[in-house]
Amino acid sequence: MEKLIQITSGRGPLECQWVVAKVLKTFLEEVKQNKIEYEIIHRENGDENLALKSITLLLKGKDTAEFLKSWVGSICWTGKSMFRKLHKRSNWFIGIFELKIEDAVRFDEKDIRFQTTRSQGSGGQNVNKVNTAVRATHLPTGLSVFVQYTRSQLENKKLSVIRLKEKVMGLHIQQLEKKMQETWNNHLQVQRGNPVRTFSGTDFKNNYQDKSYKKQRNILKHELKNDSNDLN
Repeated sequence: MEKLIQITSGRGPLECQWVVAKVLKTFLEEVKQNKIEYEIIHRENGDENLALKSITLLLKGKDTAEFLKSWVGSICWTGKSMFRKLHKRSNWFIGIFELKIEDAVRFDEKDIRFQTTRSQGSGGQNVNKVNTAVRATHLPTGLSVFVQYTRSQLENKKLSVIRLKEKVMGLHIQQLEKKMQETWNNHLQVQRGNPVRTFSGTDFKNNYQDKSYKKQRNILKHELKNDSNDLN
């Protein structure tokens, strides 16, 4: 299962950017503990060292959805600003959002349909009496290219694959850029109150308590199994 999530300071001040960086460290520690793979898709550095405005991650793992239940929402850190010592505010909020993953564009030569035709000169005049020109179509996207640069059908076919891959990957990049632009709206939606997790102090103490009882259930199952073996 794949999940795309964003950790963001929203339009929050430098303190919130610092919280994003600290939350990311704790988040990735738990990701590794739960044997979930991750990939950094995009990051926006903060206004100071050791600060992050936002970061987008792709998570892959069987229990990813269950893991995110204790993370998605607003996150609160309680503490005094290390950047503005006289600032009275003590509660700082950031947000973790799940982003929709659309079908990614994947390029596979098996998805290409090739058509050969005669190369054409200016005004439609045939410059070659054999079918050396190649039209390659990527069936999943419908994108196509026409190549007639050489008098060799094989060489034109190779070139068409290169040109078509560039075109398909260009479409994929456009989709990602559009998605990142859309997710910028999340920076405006960080809500205060009812945080799913809270942290406190300069040591960034995690005040979250796991209420899933998953570990307790596993321990109980193990004990019951041992008791059953003893009776036998």
